[in-house]
This record gives sequence, structure tokens and C-alpha cells, in this order.
Amino acid sequence: MVKQEEETKPDADMKEAILGAAAGKKRSPNRLIVDDATNDDNSVIQLSPAKMEELQLFRGDTVLIKGKKGRDTVCIVLSDDACDDSAVRMNKVVRKNLRVRLADVVTVTSCGDVPYGKRIHVLPLDDTIEGVTGNLFDVYLKPYFLEAYRPVKKGDLFLVRAAMHPVEFKVVETDPAPYCIVAPDTVIHCEGEPVKREDEEK
Repeated sequence: MVKQEEETKPDADMKEAILGAAAGKKRSPNRLIVDDATNDDNSVIQLSPAKMEELQLFRGDTVLIKGKKGRDTVCIVLSDDACDDSAVRMNKVVRKNLRVRLADVVTVTSCGDVPYGKRIHVLPLDDTIEGVTGNLFDVYLKPYFLEAYRPVKKGDLFLVRAAMHPVEFKVVETDPAPYCIVAPDTVIHCEGEPVKREDEEK
């Protein structure tokens, strides 16, 4: 057992070094450790009230989150009293778009004024609509976006749970690009061939 602990210690040291603590530097305040969300919302991340104050963010602000492999996404920030000051809570959908796992480090910055979208184009992933009948817009997209003012980014995936059958969609295009807020006036296009899962997993 002792040997095993010794083997895992360098990982901990490496993490410390990555966070700048080992170098004696104060860690950048907007670098945060990924934690699981308490509310399963694809458009929301949660920070502690103290961290929101430190980053000068307000409830409902849109933030840009940078993950791994050059991936980033946009979300709405809310405060969570139970969230650690060094953590950011996000659900599985957001983590997948950022290519991060729990305990990875991401960067959170204010997005400023994100424009309302004129139109967006979304398509379902082929393996999630097998056996789905009915209108995808009416059953899935309209209730998901209705009055929610969700920020979306081109290239992101999102999961909509409805009709006892979750369907995953991809944001193919946004106008303006690369991200916008889906407002009541935003036109949502969902025509076209479904996106192939294997193209997404590459």
C-alpha cells in the first residue's frame, strides 16, 4: 500500500505545479477546478458567491469557459453557496463540450455583451433519433429554448430530454457567430441530414 501511495504522489505534486502553487505564485483567480453540477442544466455553471465577487460577475452573466484541446463554450453563471471557492460546477454536457473531466482545470472569464441571435441551425445526432417520431422542433427544441435565453456556441452539442427519449443536437451555425443568445425572436432552423456520431467522435 505504501508503495502505491508513493506512486500517486507525483501526480498530486504535478497538479500543484500546474496550479502555480508549487512555484509560489498566486494562482490566477479565474482558473478553477471542475466539479459536478447540482442542477443538470446544459447552459449553466455555478460558482461560489465569493468567487463571483472576485471575478466581478453577476448572477445571469454570460461567461466564456476554456477547457482542453482549444475548446471553449459559453454559459450563464449562477451562484451556489455550497460551491468551493476554487471550483466551478458544470454538468456532463458542458464538460463534454470542453473535453474536460471532473477535477480538471478550466478558465472562466466574462463574455461581456453577447448578442441575441438572428438565427441558429441545429441538427440531431443520428444515433439519438432512432425510433423518434414527431416534430423535433415542437417536441424538443421549442420547449428547450422557450424563454430560457440560452447562450449557444457553434460546434457545441447539447442534450434535450423530452418524450421519454433524450435527443442530442449539434449547433451547426449561429448568426452572429461564433456564439449568441437564443432569444424569443431567434429563428431556429433544424432542417438537414442528422449529424453522424462517428464524425463527432473524431
